[in-house]
Amino acid sequence: MDRRPARRHIAAIATATAVLAAGTFALGTGVAGADARSTGDRHAKPVTKAQVLGLFDDWNAALQTGNPKKVADLYAKDAVLLPTVSNQVRTDRAGIVDYFEHFLRNKPHGTKVESVVNVLDRDTVIDTGVYEFALADHETGVRSTVKARYTYAYEKQPNGKWLIVNHHSSKMPQG
Repeated sequence: MDRRPARRHIAAIATATAVLAAGTFALGTGVAGADARSTGDRHAKPVTKAQVLGLFDDWNAALQTGNPKKVADLYAKDAVLLPTVSNQVRTDRAGIVDYFEHFLRNKPHGTKVESVVNVLDRDTVIDTGVYEFALADHETGVRSTVKARYTYAYEKQPNGKWLIVNHHSSKMPQG
């Protein structure tokens, strides 16, 4: 019995299996590395809930400066802002600065009431919850408090800085 055809058949199957395995490995490596997109540092420590909550503190501190550009600096270039006291969706820096020029007249100070943090990956987090704003009417000085729902979506930039890419805030529907 001639074993050459059988050896060729086995060699062909082994070659095909090796090619298939190599292709599967290459595809898996590409998919597995997809979330390490911006920092390129696969060994970086994941962000903590405390760090995410601190991003709001930075935003609130920027409000206290009274400078709308400092607040806008915390938003990504293509961020979306659905603000509490405006019906206009803001989708660029000029629109975000414009909103805060008006909002900051009320000398807002935010306090979180409830917060839920979701870490989606090393570079993307969502902070959702309820906050209250102490406001002063810019004409009368009368203080009031507004309770609102919020969502901040943050993305870590290549330089390591976290920026807001989506911010939604709306007054609570029941007071």
